[in-house]
Amino acid sequence: MNNILEIRNLIKNYEGFSLNDVSFGIPAGYIMGFIGPNGAGKTTTIKSILNIVRPDSGEISLFGNRAPHTDRGIMNDIGVVMDFPYYLDAWKVKDVEAAVSPFYKGWNHDIFTSSINKFEISKNKQVKNLSRGMKVKLMVAVAMSHNAKLLILDEPTSGLDPVARDELMDILSNYISNGDKGILFSTHITSDLEKIADYITFIIDGKIQFTGEKDILIESYLLVKGGLSDLTERHKKYIIGLRENGYGFEGMVKAGDQANLPRHISFEKISLDEIIVFMNKGDKLHGQSY
Repeated sequence: MNNILEIRNLIKNYEGFSLNDVSFGIPAGYIMGFIGPNGAGKTTTIKSILNIVRPDSGEISLFGNRAPHTDRGIMNDIGVVMDFPYYLDAWKVKDVEAAVSPFYKGWNHDIFTSSINKFEISKNKQVKNLSRGMKVKLMVAVAMSHNAKLLILDEPTSGLDPVARDELMDILSNYISNGDKGILFSTHITSDLEKIADYITFIIDGKIQFTGEKDILIESYLLVKGGLSDLTERHKKYIIGLRENGYGFEGMVKAGDQANLPRHISFEKISLDEIIVFMNKGDKLHGQSY
């Protein structure tokens, strides 16, 4: 399986923070969810891919090329959708095409027109008058119009209503349907990733805690709840991110460790959101990859 993006042993040091030996890859035809708490290193990683930040060491390969940042053509194969549009508010949608198309050798006017029509975006509407969802769709339309092979999304769904988010999920699923493109999707709205992501890369404090199939990560842990009287010190060592209150406790446990806890307490399926919370509070995964 060919990787659209391959990151190996990426290191970037700042005062008070380090991106430490980050490694993961995105296979062609798949969506990689990139998750972790604020300040975990997601943005630094993305900026390194885009050559905005220069890593201290490590390798970033795009489309099989180990030196992508020296080749403008390769960088043109990347589409970026941020949490805000990087177009002037006064521009009309047709002005956006006029402004950005010269930067892309493979720009296709017909695809742009078809995309904005499909997304129901008027060419004569100013960027400032577009809804939050329409602005995100416009950025996706631009990426599609220069045939980007890798789409990088950095918090694009923040502030979108559920209908707009669902529409975007459909667009992204269609984008990778031909099997030769990939998506890196960084978001705090993990319910979106539970719908469409195939893989997850989970980062905390600049270190990769997990990279692999989404379902394997979710199935590797369980949510555990019970009364305070159910816990002993021996039991506590199996619970990750233990939280206690006046009514009882909750936490996360590895799927194989529930046999070490009382049978009458509650074990439930866990969400990506809960995995992030409990892992950030408790022990780390020590760079496991599945």
